[in-house]
Amino acid sequence: MYALRRFSVRHARLMELTYAGVERALLAAAPLLDRIGHERLERPVAAVEKLVKGALFDCRMCGQCALSSTGMSCPMNCPKEIRNGPCGGVRENGNCEVKPDMRCVWVEGWDGAQRMRKGDAIKTVQFAVDRRLMGRSSWLAVVREKSAAGVDAARSESRVQATGKHTPS
Repeated sequence: MYALRRFSVRHARLMELTYAGVERALLAAAPLLDRIGHERLERPVAAVEKLVKGALFDCRMCGQCALSSTGMSCPMNCPKEIRNGPCGGVRENGNCEVKPDMRCVWVEGWDGAQRMRKGDAIKTVQFAVDRRLMGRSSWLAVVREKSAAGVDAARSESRVQATGKHTPS
């Protein structure tokens, strides 16, 4: 598992492109997913997500995936679950102070971010983990969030076209 996790970070650009494709496909399917119902889809989608992301990233299914913002290195693999950069205990060789045989997930993350098109996202501050979302699909959460944002933007644009002026929602 650890070797595949390191492979994913070393190939962060490929993982970034693959995720962008999966996200586009899920957003295209958003109307169908809405009709089926996100709650009904939660368990099967979370199972697939756990299988795929578990194998590639040793995913802990926190429900608030930050891989695209952390160089494809899951911060939940940090023994301290630090989501915003390394602790003060990173060893000189880049390994973890708690697990000396493991490379620090943040050292890995910075390496992965350098390979990504949107690698500057690693500088974005992540919120603390909401434990209520553990085990839930972050893919479905992204679809809900982005498809809702798209609907809001489309409504705003249609208001502009109908009235000739921009009005807040």
